[in-house]
Amino acid sequence: MPKKGKKVPLSDEEQLLLFQQKLLADEEMAKKKERLLSQFLKDKLAKEEHNSALNLNKINTQWRTVLREVKTKELHKDIEILSQTFERVVDCKNSVIKSLAKDLSEAEEQYAHALRSHLHNVDQLLALQRRRLNLLEESYNMELETLTKEFETERKMIIDQHEKEIHYLQDVFMAMEQNYIDTEYESKLEFQSMWDDLKNKNLEEKHFLRLQLENIVEDLWRRFQEALKNYTDATEDRKIAFEALKVKDEKSSKEIEAQMKKIQKLQDAIGVLKGKIMVHSRESEEQNQYIRDDKELILVQLRKLKAQRTQARGVSQENLVKLTLESNATLKALKKIVNKGEKILKLAEICRKYETEEEKVLPFYSSILTPEEQAEIVENNPEELTEELAKVMMDYTGMENFWKRYNKVKLEQLSLQRRRTQLFEINEKLREMLKQYLDGISVSDEVLSQLNPLFIVNHRSNLPQPLSIPIAHPGGKQRPTSYNIIEAAHVISHTL
Repeated sequence: MPKKGKKVPLSDEEQLLLFQQKLLADEEMAKKKERLLSQFLKDKLAKEEHNSALNLNKINTQWRTVLREVKTKELHKDIEILSQTFERVVDCKNSVIKSLAKDLSEAEEQYAHALRSHLHNVDQLLALQRRRLNLLEESYNMELETLTKEFETERKMIIDQHEKEIHYLQDVFMAMEQNYIDTEYESKLEFQSMWDDLKNKNLEEKHFLRLQLENIVEDLWRRFQEALKNYTDATEDRKIAFEALKVKDEKSSKEIEAQMKKIQKLQDAIGVLKGKIMVHSRESEEQNQYIRDDKELILVQLRKLKAQRTQARGVSQENLVKLTLESNATLKALKKIVNKGEKILKLAEICRKYETEEEKVLPFYSSILTPEEQAEIVENNPEELTEELAKVMMDYTGMENFWKRYNKVKLEQLSLQRRRTQLFEINEKLREMLKQYLDGISVSDEVLSQLNPLFIVNHRSNLPQPLSIPIAHPGGKQRPTSYNIIEAAHVISHTL
């Protein structure tokens, strides 16, 4: 083992490791120093920011206190001004409210009175309108009943005519069906007779042909026997072949007979079908002709019915147009009456504002005629009271109050017009007097050229003087003539 006091020499690798460790330790120390420095700077920066914010808050608080003091002074001044203006406005509003309350109470009284009169007038107008509507409804119902009666009569006529035509067509159809049955029976009988004739004819021809064929066959059989003997004598070898051919000939003859029978049957069927086709074609042509005639008759009747329907439709359309025109006219007349009533009510509301207290309390005056005057009027205008006149008078009894107020207003209007004319005349006279006075106190060529009552020269006026008759006085002396002169100012003072 080596001694403890001696250092062991290090190898190159160990030295390199130690050097690297030193470098890493130095780098770590440098990093720690940088971290500490950055942390110190950050803390210092945060502290400065905190101090700056605190100082800024102190400055803002002090500045706000100054601004608050200034603003409070301004607000105190504004509040004083606003309080004064508010008190003045409140006083004005109170006075306006008092006047409006007074006007409102008056308006409510007027409205209550107007509402009562309006409701009374509306009730009267509604009653009058209901009576008119009842009359119109009665007339409408009467016209409707007449139209329904006419329509029912026309409908019954059309239904009766339709039933008659249906019975006629049914009779025609029955007759056609009977004719068709008769023709069908006759055609069947004719077809049966023709079929029997053809059958007998075919049987006779067949019997005749059979006899001819038998004679021919016998002749041929005889010749054949002779030929057979000759042939058998000549050739015995071909006998066997001949027998085979004979059997074949019999088979072919049978086939020929079968084919002939089939052909005959087909010919018979063709003839029968041709006859049927001819018969059916004739029947179909006749039926088509009958159907065409019926179709033409039905078309003529249909045209008549269409013409009647169009005529009835035109009449109903004219009645409907007339009814609609009359209803529209009545509606327009009713609308005009309603508009006139609304206009009257509006004018009444407008005129009610200008009514006096006496008119509000007593809107309808009693008759100003005495009983004697009313009796005299009745005697002067005798008129028999009929039922129609009584109805008319009952219809217009609701308008008596209206005519009273209307007559009162008309009389007031006439009196005001007369008063207006009188005032115009007085005004013209005053204007003339004023002009005369102004002309008298002014001096101009135009005034001097005319007559002037105030212009006096040598105790004389330029107005024409009336002729005076001298009066003799005792002593033989005549009294001097005197003239009356009236000033315009004196006249005006006494006339106004």
